Amino acid sequence: MRHDTHTQRILELASQKGMLRPGDLDIIGAPRVVLTRMTASGLLEKAGRGIYLLPGNQGSEHESLATVATKVPQAVFCLLTALQFHELTTQLPREVWIAMPRGSHTPKIDYPPLKMVQFAGEAYSEGVEIVERDQVKLRVYSVAKTVADCFKHRNKIGLDVALEALKDARAKKMASADDLWRFAKICRVANVMRPYLEAVE
Repeated sequence: MRHDTHTQRILELASQKGMLRPGDLDIIGAPRVVLTRMTASGLLEKAGRGIYLLPGNQGSEHESLATVATKVPQAVFCLLTALQFHELTTQLPREVWIAMPRGSHTPKIDYPPLKMVQFAGEAYSEGVEIVERDQVKLRVYSVAKTVADCFKHRNKIGLDVALEALKDARAKKMASADDLWRFAKICRVANVMRPYLEAVE
Protein backbone atom coordinates (compact mmCIF):
# COMPACT_ATOMS: atom_id res chain seq x y z
CA MET A 1 0.00 0.00 0.00
CA ARG A 2 2.79 2.36 0.88
CA HIS A 3 4.24 1.95 -2.58
CA ASP A 4 1.03 3.24 -4.12
CA THR A 5 0.96 6.36 -1.96
CA HIS A 6 4.65 7.02 -2.66
CA THR A 7 4.08 6.53 -6.39
CA GLN A 8 1.10 8.89 -6.40
CA ARG A 9 2.94 11.58 -4.45
CA ILE A 10 6.01 11.28 -6.65
CA LEU A 11 3.88 11.64 -9.79
CA GLU A 12 2.21 14.73 -8.31
CA LEU A 13 5.60 16.18 -7.40
CA ALA A 14 6.96 15.45 -10.88
CA SER A 15 4.04 17.19 -12.55
CA GLN A 16 4.47 20.24 -10.27
CA LYS A 17 8.23 20.55 -10.66
CA GLY A 18 8.63 19.38 -14.24
CA MET A 19 11.68 17.35 -13.28
CA LEU A 20 12.64 15.36 -10.23
CA ARG A 21 15.90 14.66 -8.46
CA PRO A 22 16.41 11.97 -5.83
CA GLY A 23 16.76 14.66 -3.15
CA ASP A 24 13.23 15.90 -3.88
CA LEU A 25 11.82 12.67 -2.41
CA ASP A 26 13.00 13.70 1.06
CA ILE A 27 10.23 16.32 1.13
CA ILE A 28 7.55 13.65 0.84
CA GLY A 29 9.42 10.99 2.80
CA ALA A 30 9.63 8.50 -0.07
CA PRO A 31 12.62 6.14 -0.41
CA ARG A 32 14.78 6.80 -3.47
CA VAL A 33 14.48 3.21 -4.64
CA VAL A 34 10.90 4.05 -5.70
CA LEU A 35 12.37 6.19 -8.53
CA THR A 36 14.17 3.14 -9.93
CA ARG A 37 11.00 1.08 -9.75
CA MET A 38 8.91 3.79 -11.36
CA THR A 39 11.45 4.19 -14.16
CA ALA A 40 11.49 0.42 -14.75
CA SER A 41 7.70 0.33 -14.95
CA GLY A 42 7.58 3.30 -17.36
CA LEU A 43 5.93 5.78 -14.97
CA LEU A 44 9.03 8.00 -15.10
CA GLU A 45 11.81 8.54 -17.61
CA LYS A 46 15.43 9.09 -16.70
CA ALA A 47 16.69 12.19 -18.51
CA GLY A 48 20.23 12.16 -17.16
CA ARG A 49 22.10 11.11 -14.08
CA GLY A 50 19.83 11.91 -11.15
CA ILE A 51 17.13 13.56 -13.25
CA TYR A 52 13.68 12.07 -13.80
CA LEU A 53 10.78 13.32 -15.93
CA LEU A 54 7.23 12.25 -16.58
CA PRO A 55 7.10 10.23 -19.85
CA GLY A 56 6.68 12.46 -22.88
CA ASN A 57 7.55 15.56 -20.87
CA GLN A 58 10.18 17.18 -23.00
CA GLY A 59 10.32 19.91 -20.43
CA SER A 60 10.72 23.58 -21.19
CA GLU A 61 13.47 25.09 -23.31
CA HIS A 62 15.11 26.05 -20.03
CA GLU A 63 15.23 22.50 -18.78
CA SER A 64 18.82 21.87 -19.86
CA LEU A 65 19.76 25.13 -18.10
CA ALA A 66 17.90 23.99 -14.98
CA THR A 67 19.84 20.72 -15.10
CA VAL A 68 23.17 22.55 -15.25
CA ALA A 69 22.17 25.07 -12.56
CA THR A 70 21.26 22.24 -10.21
CA LYS A 71 24.42 20.26 -10.76
CA VAL A 72 26.86 23.17 -11.06
CA PRO A 73 25.56 25.92 -8.74
CA GLN A 74 28.50 28.28 -9.39
CA ALA A 75 28.01 28.20 -13.17
CA VAL A 76 26.78 31.42 -14.80
CA PHE A 77 25.18 31.10 -18.23
CA CYS A 78 27.13 33.24 -20.66
CA LEU A 79 27.87 34.07 -24.29
CA LEU A 80 25.65 32.19 -26.81
CA THR A 81 23.49 30.60 -24.10
CA ALA A 82 22.90 33.99 -22.42
CA LEU A 83 22.15 35.57 -25.82
CA GLN A 84 19.61 32.85 -26.52
CA PHE A 85 18.12 33.30 -23.03
CA HIS A 86 17.72 37.06 -23.62
CA GLU A 87 16.41 36.39 -27.17
CA LEU A 88 19.25 38.34 -28.74
CA THR A 89 20.48 35.81 -31.27
CA THR A 90 19.12 33.73 -34.09
CA GLN A 91 21.74 31.08 -33.35
CA LEU A 92 20.84 27.95 -31.43
CA PRO A 93 23.95 26.87 -29.55
CA ARG A 94 24.62 23.14 -29.57
CA GLU A 95 26.23 23.38 -26.15
CA VAL A 96 25.31 25.20 -22.98
CA TRP A 97 27.88 27.96 -22.42
CA ILE A 98 28.84 28.52 -18.79
CA ALA A 99 31.30 30.82 -17.04
CA MET A 100 33.23 29.43 -14.10
CA PRO A 101 35.82 31.01 -11.79
CA ARG A 102 39.39 30.81 -13.06
CA GLY A 103 41.03 27.50 -12.17
CA SER A 104 37.77 25.50 -12.28
CA HIS A 105 37.61 22.06 -13.86
CA THR A 106 35.01 21.42 -16.52
CA PRO A 107 32.01 19.92 -14.69
CA LYS A 108 31.33 16.28 -15.50
CA ILE A 109 27.73 16.12 -16.69
CA ASP A 110 26.25 13.50 -19.02
CA TYR A 111 23.76 15.92 -20.49
CA PRO A 112 23.54 18.64 -21.78
CA PRO A 113 26.95 19.18 -23.48
CA LEU A 114 28.81 22.08 -21.88
CA LYS A 115 31.20 24.71 -23.16
CA MET A 116 33.09 26.28 -20.25
CA VAL A 117 34.81 29.66 -20.23
CA GLN A 118 36.89 30.75 -17.23
CA PHE A 119 36.46 34.29 -15.93
CA ALA A 120 38.40 35.99 -13.14
CA GLY A 121 37.45 38.65 -10.58
CA GLU A 122 34.75 41.14 -11.61
CA ALA A 123 34.50 39.59 -15.07
CA TYR A 124 33.02 36.54 -13.30
CA SER A 125 31.14 38.13 -10.40
CA GLU A 126 29.60 41.27 -11.97
CA GLY A 127 26.40 41.41 -13.99
CA VAL A 128 24.90 38.16 -12.72
CA GLU A 129 21.09 38.06 -12.75
CA ILE A 130 19.19 35.35 -10.92
CA VAL A 131 16.12 34.22 -12.83
CA GLU A 132 13.78 31.46 -11.72
CA ARG A 133 12.61 28.94 -14.33
CA ASP A 134 10.95 25.61 -13.57
CA GLN A 135 11.44 26.38 -9.85
CA VAL A 136 15.22 26.40 -10.33
CA LYS A 137 17.30 29.55 -9.88
CA LEU A 138 19.38 30.22 -12.99
CA ARG A 139 22.40 32.51 -12.89
CA VAL A 140 22.63 34.36 -16.21
CA TYR A 141 24.73 37.36 -17.18
CA SER A 142 22.77 40.54 -17.90
CA VAL A 143 22.35 41.74 -21.48
CA ALA A 144 25.06 44.42 -21.17
CA LYS A 145 27.54 41.98 -19.60
CA THR A 146 26.77 39.33 -22.23
CA VAL A 147 27.38 41.78 -25.08
CA ALA A 148 30.75 42.78 -23.57
CA ASP A 149 31.62 39.08 -23.11
CA CYS A 150 30.80 38.45 -26.77
CA PHE A 151 33.35 41.07 -27.80
CA LYS A 152 35.87 39.65 -25.35
CA HIS A 153 35.43 36.13 -26.78
CA ARG A 154 34.82 37.19 -30.39
CA ASN A 155 37.49 34.71 -31.53
CA LYS A 156 35.37 31.87 -30.10
CA ILE A 157 31.92 32.96 -31.26
CA GLY A 158 32.61 35.39 -34.12
CA LEU A 159 32.59 39.18 -34.28
CA ASP A 160 29.38 39.09 -36.33
CA VAL A 161 27.55 37.49 -33.38
CA ALA A 162 28.88 40.18 -31.01
CA LEU A 163 27.81 42.97 -33.39
CA GLU A 164 24.34 41.47 -33.89
CA ALA A 165 23.94 41.23 -30.10
CA LEU A 166 25.05 44.85 -29.59
CA LYS A 167 22.70 46.20 -32.28
CA ASP A 168 19.75 44.16 -31.01
CA ALA A 169 20.35 45.07 -27.37
CA ARG A 170 20.34 48.78 -28.24
CA ALA A 171 17.43 48.54 -30.70
CA LYS A 172 15.29 46.72 -28.12
CA LYS A 173 16.48 49.10 -25.37
CA MET A 174 17.64 46.12 -23.29
CA ALA A 175 20.97 47.68 -22.34
CA SER A 176 21.91 51.31 -21.83
CA ALA A 177 25.08 52.80 -23.33
CA ASP A 178 26.34 53.40 -19.77
CA ASP A 179 25.87 49.75 -18.80
CA LEU A 180 27.54 48.54 -21.98
CA TRP A 181 30.46 50.89 -21.37
CA ARG A 182 30.80 49.77 -17.74
CA PHE A 183 31.02 46.10 -18.72
CA ALA A 184 33.29 46.89 -21.67
CA LYS A 185 35.75 48.20 -19.05
CA ILE A 186 35.24 45.26 -16.66
CA CYS A 187 35.81 42.82 -19.54
CA ARG A 188 38.74 44.92 -20.80
CA VAL A 189 37.31 45.40 -24.27
CA ALA A 190 36.60 49.15 -24.08
CA ASN A 191 38.93 49.91 -26.99
CA VAL A 192 37.47 47.13 -29.12
CA MET A 193 33.87 48.15 -28.41
CA ARG A 194 34.22 51.94 -28.54
CA PRO A 195 33.79 52.38 -32.34
CA TYR A 196 30.82 49.99 -32.43
CA LEU A 197 29.18 51.61 -29.43
CA GLU A 198 29.53 55.03 -31.05
CA ALA A 199 28.11 53.68 -34.30
CA VAL A 200 24.90 52.40 -32.69
CA GLU A 201 24.23 55.43 -30.49
